[in-house]
Amino acid sequence: MRKVLGFLLTPIFHLYFGLVLVIFHPFQVIGHKLFGDHARRKVVDTLNFFLVKGLYIMGCRIKFSGFEQLPEGRPVIIVSNHQSLYDIPAVVHGFRKYYPKFISKIELGKNLPSISYNLIHGKSALIDRKNGSQSVKEIFKLGRLIQANNYAACIFPEGTRSKTGRVKKFMTAGLNTLLRAAPDAIIIPFVIDGHSRMMYKGMFPLKFGEKISYTALEPIEPKGKDVEELTADIQQLIKNKLEQSV
Repeated sequence: MRKVLGFLLTPIFHLYFGLVLVIFHPFQVIGHKLFGDHARRKVVDTLNFFLVKGLYIMGCRIKFSGFEQLPEGRPVIIVSNHQSLYDIPAVVHGFRKYYPKFISKIELGKNLPSISYNLIHGKSALIDRKNGSQSVKEIFKLGRLIQANNYAACIFPEGTRSKTGRVKKFMTAGLNTLLRAAPDAIIIPFVIDGHSRMMYKGMFPLKFGEKISYTALEPIEPKGKDVEELTADIQQLIKNKLEQSV
């Protein structure tokens, strides 16, 4: 029965997801142009609320946890595993009070309703993976932004999505650059569990009735720690939460 529901409801879910992006795009633009970035931010928060709740169409059971321990009055670096495109709404929704920004490939800054506009006007770092100096410059600029405003920056150190859900090796360069630019930042390891199982065959069909959890682990103070060791420790914490021993 779950397989049948997966086949039947996946097109409805994709239609819903796309329509939400299209519908909210003009509201984001109008809010920004008429009332400023605060209004645009409220639209983005509402947009991502509806994107997360859209998972209920696929019968998902959704749980956010650990957010009660988030610190106040400091910039935050969210270090997360990466399973799917559905990771982004969860980060925005869960960390909304920190106005989270992303390190994203430059191609996503064009032609995607709601998404591209938010990346550009939300001042995320749009990096060209073929241009190392440009990437470092953009990530450093993002770090200075969160340092000055106590915002959050989200980084996926795996670099690309894990289709199987197995955590890939975390790279250190992006996190190192953020920490240099935002020396007062605290790190929040963030664990996404279930998106890869839902997408067990890619975009179609999605698996019906999957349990999805989003967990903010205990904050880590990075000051005085070696970045290589820090990155490895964060990776292991996330793997432990996902019960991936190796």
